[in-house]
Amino acid sequence: MRVLLGLSGGVDSAVAARLLQNAGYEVRGLYLDIGSPEARADAVETARFLGVELDIMNISAELEEKVCAPFVDSYLRGETPNPCIMCNPAVKFAALIRRADEVGAKFIATGHYARTENGGLYKAHSGNDQSYMLCRLKKEQVERLLLPLGEFEKSEVRAMAESFGIPVASKPDSMEICFIPDKDYIGWIGRRAAVPGEGDFVFNAQVIGRHEGIHRWTVGQRIPGLYNERKLYVSEIRPESNEIVLALWEDLFKTEVLIRDFNWLIPEPEEAIRGSIKVRHTKWECPECTVFPQEDGIVKVLTEEAVRAPARGQAAVIYCGERVLGGGYIV
Repeated sequence: MRVLLGLSGGVDSAVAARLLQNAGYEVRGLYLDIGSPEARADAVETARFLGVELDIMNISAELEEKVCAPFVDSYLRGETPNPCIMCNPAVKFAALIRRADEVGAKFIATGHYARTENGGLYKAHSGNDQSYMLCRLKKEQVERLLLPLGEFEKSEVRAMAESFGIPVASKPDSMEICFIPDKDYIGWIGRRAAVPGEGDFVFNAQVIGRHEGIHRWTVGQRIPGLYNERKLYVSEIRPESNEIVLALWEDLFKTEVLIRDFNWLIPEPEEAIRGSIKVRHTKWECPECTVFPQEDGIVKVLTEEAVRAPARGQAAVIYCGERVLGGGYIV
């Protein structure tokens, strides 16, 4: 049976390809090109080594429209966007589905650390779970998705890559935003848009200092120095007044989170349900909660333990045990 794999040129997708081949699948690769000659060359070499037919699709225009431009706009609104979560359903997996249909592949696959089962999306059985990043996939995308790495730790995948002789076995993991390879997102935004200038730091309704632009800060971030011998953190960003509101550490924690544009991966419940919530891509923060579906894609969540600094624009994901129920953006 044919499967179309997103082959990035990295170790994870390469091992995923070999595991799928070993399981009896006919694997075809798709490299999503955004203009990196080095990554493209790695993908071509890996596909040649694995004996995988590789298609190359330039997605620069889709990435600009659906990820890059919204990413800039979100930061200028004082939000904290996650570009991978924006990209996955709208660009990456949309391209995989489109090409899979063209080549007659029943399934798509990636090297993400998560699991799928009977049309549901689940956490990986490892410490490097990436299900949070897939929370906004469409149901029809999840139903066709194979995730061969969901049972393995990263160290095990590295070891398999070495044992398979894969050319990119020792290639470092990519930690940066793919379209900002130098990691300087502040400079990148400044080259693309008119950024806000200096504004006030406000604590307890009093101006206590100046900042260099709201796009340089996110909720929960500590500001330099001490105020009355206490550390202060960003608790709110107000783009309309160009102010950054500060708070003490203990005042960052919230027990109510409002989420917009919620994407359900189960039939949308009509009444409140129990679950757990993750408001950032961490390994440890996922308290139990009650989820109250509202109108127009809004979900209200009350947590049993307070969550730290939920940031406007960041993704919030709801789980039931290991299953992803869905995700949206914090209001």
